[in-house]
Amino acid sequence: MLKTVFFGTPSVAVPFLEELAKTTQVLMVVTQPDRPFGRGLEIKPCPVKKRALELGLPVMSPEKFKDIVPQIAALNADLGLAVAYGKIFRKPALEALKYGILNVHFSLLPKYRGAAPVQYTLFNNEEKTGVSLFWIDEGLDTGLIATQKQIDILPEDNSITLFEKLTNLGLMATKEVLKDIEEGKINKIAQIGEPTLAPVIQKEDCLVSFTKMTALEIHGKVRGLASAMPSYARALTPQGQAVQIFKTTLLKKNQTTKQAKPGTLISIVKEGGFFIQCIEGVLLIESLRPSGKNTMSAKDYANGRSFKVGSEVFL
Repeated sequence: MLKTVFFGTPSVAVPFLEELAKTTQVLMVVTQPDRPFGRGLEIKPCPVKKRALELGLPVMSPEKFKDIVPQIAALNADLGLAVAYGKIFRKPALEALKYGILNVHFSLLPKYRGAAPVQYTLFNNEEKTGVSLFWIDEGLDTGLIATQKQIDILPEDNSITLFEKLTNLGLMATKEVLKDIEEGKINKIAQIGEPTLAPVIQKEDCLVSFTKMTALEIHGKVRGLASAMPSYARALTPQGQAVQIFKTTLLKKNQTTKQAKPGTLISIVKEGGFFIQCIEGVLLIESLRPSGKNTMSAKDYANGRSFKVGSEVFL
């Protein structure tokens, strides 16, 4: 049985810890330090630490990762597995484990290297994505590939559904790679293709503008930010109020509309939404939340403000 060390922090990493605990001897779990959480800023452990303690596994949560590298080396573990740990691994850490450290990354590398591959995949309205298990080196997601698995992205997918699908796909890939390593089969394949980046999402990245963006671009942002990491897509009204947009739908290709001023209301539909003109194309807004209000249908939002066709709704 392989002796392993797990590196991870958020809830998306928990299923991978559970899988590793089933199939290997987990000698140590390494997470980010406990942080203030919620309105009361109560200090709480991250999801991975919480689950590791429930499983009876030893945990370290250092402020400085380099401080625990000697302890990791002393474990004489075979392999490390990292899933959204949030720290950079330097050469001493990589050499502390017999085979090195595998990372589970939610894109088809070298596309979307960085912290937010799922979100950027949807921002760009990609039709395919997948999971890459790769051997960590000192670059940013540049290591040799152990395996990749691909799936189609459905029109109705957003970051919530896509994270779920990619987690299941990643677990399948992890099982296969662990089995291969136990049997002495270690794949190390160079990444092929043009690299793209998926950096940490900033607050300003969440703002959408109907007067500056196409319907397709806004739709991609709304889909990508559905998991609220770090914020839902936000549009501004002419009065400067922020409105979070939760769900949108693109017009079908065979539907057309008379060009209107971007940001204005085209029509209100019975199903509970309204169409807004973008700089290119028209977008159906279905669900939103005004600042300080509860989530509501876009139709209720429009009716509550007595919007008429041609009203300026968003900037």
